Amino acid sequence: MARFFFNRRGQDPETADASRRLTALVRDILQLSEDDGVTVSEIACSHPECGDAETVVLVMRLGRRTEAVKVLKAMSLVTEDELRKALAQSPSDALP
Repeated sequence: MARFFFNRRGQDPETADASRRLTALVRDILQLSEDDGVTVSEIACSHPECGDAETVVLVMRLGRRTEAVKVLKAMSLVTEDELRKALAQSPSDALP
């Protein structure tokens, strides 16, 4: 079971900046409307490829099931190309 270590009160400014950056990228890549929601979280990861943290992106569009996308690294290390690749590999029709 994954342990969450996202804490808004004691959040590191670098993590907050990374979350805002990735949220904006997801909105742009998927061409989301203002009515659609995006959350980006960093959770503990026990998988050897993660380096102790993974990034989880939830995309919540009106009238559709919530889509979850993971990138096996900390939020601050995720690049735009890695995010695009993860969204493209989503089992749903995430990309427009």
